[in-house]
Amino acid sequence: MYSVSAYQEFFVAYLENQSIHKEPRNLYDPIHYILSLGGKRMRPVLTLMSAEIFDANYQKALPAAMAVEVFHNFSLVHDDIMDAAPLRRGHETVHEKWDTNTGILSGDAMLILAYQYFEKYEPKTFRKLAKLFSKTALEVCEGQQWDVDFETRNNVTIPEYLKMIEFKTAVLVAAAMKMGAIIAKTSKTNAKLIYDFGLNLGIAFQLQDDYLDAFGDPATFGKQVGGDIIENKKTYLYLKALEFSNEKQKEQLVALFSSQPETVTPKIEQVKQIFTESGASNATQEAIETYTLLAFATLDKLNITPDKKELLRAFGKNLMERKV
Repeated sequence: MYSVSAYQEFFVAYLENQSIHKEPRNLYDPIHYILSLGGKRMRPVLTLMSAEIFDANYQKALPAAMAVEVFHNFSLVHDDIMDAAPLRRGHETVHEKWDTNTGILSGDAMLILAYQYFEKYEPKTFRKLAKLFSKTALEVCEGQQWDVDFETRNNVTIPEYLKMIEFKTAVLVAAAMKMGAIIAKTSKTNAKLIYDFGLNLGIAFQLQDDYLDAFGDPATFGKQVGGDIIENKKTYLYLKALEFSNEKQKEQLVALFSSQPETVTPKIEQVKQIFTESGASNATQEAIETYTLLAFATLDKLNITPDKKELLRAFGKNLMERKV
């Protein structure tokens, strides 16, 4: 086993070796651009780690890791269009740098490219990977649609929200880990357990992302802080604030999330104040810890050596302490 930073280096070296500079340039240049913006590479790293957790060489998992990363970035390109987001990882989003039509078409091409990486595996492994990938890709789309639907609903519940982030974010983290298990040809039990580990970690990750969207440092977060508030997204923070707020705070919060002011800074600051004063901020941090511990509990059931369990535990802890 290697360190997380080593797996990141292995993956980036593989990514940089891919031939993405093709014609027509306006199709492929945006793909190269979004993939070169960096990021944590969390999902492909988990695929490589998972393969080695179950005693396969990480190199066998590189194509699957690439498929996961290309798909993830495809979803970001389209999400940014839907959210009218100006920044991604501190840089212009694809649709801002080019235009919306380019973002749509380049994103479509990325989805197809992702599938092509599975063709590097033998038929039996290919079928298992493609089946998992298709299921996951559809769930991500379902999660994204729920996310959009929730923007115009005033009765979103905490369970509904958790199901939405499970599909929109967590299933891809879980699938990334299960792909490593499939490539390593481990037992079905191990494959399911590592999927469950990734699922709970993915939910914790998204809750952390929601928290950082409101309370992160603009210098390190890489996205527009307060973006969810501007878009009136019913995040865990918002739903907990509604649950904990007094009547005056609740009325103010509902009114703020029904508005689209030209100057957004006052709205962001007022909402953040309610999040803090109501206790929603603390409740969100507690939920992040809860799902992280659920992920760690899954590790105890895995049939792997203690040092490998500790590596996964350390990865989870570092992920939850992130500022970006």
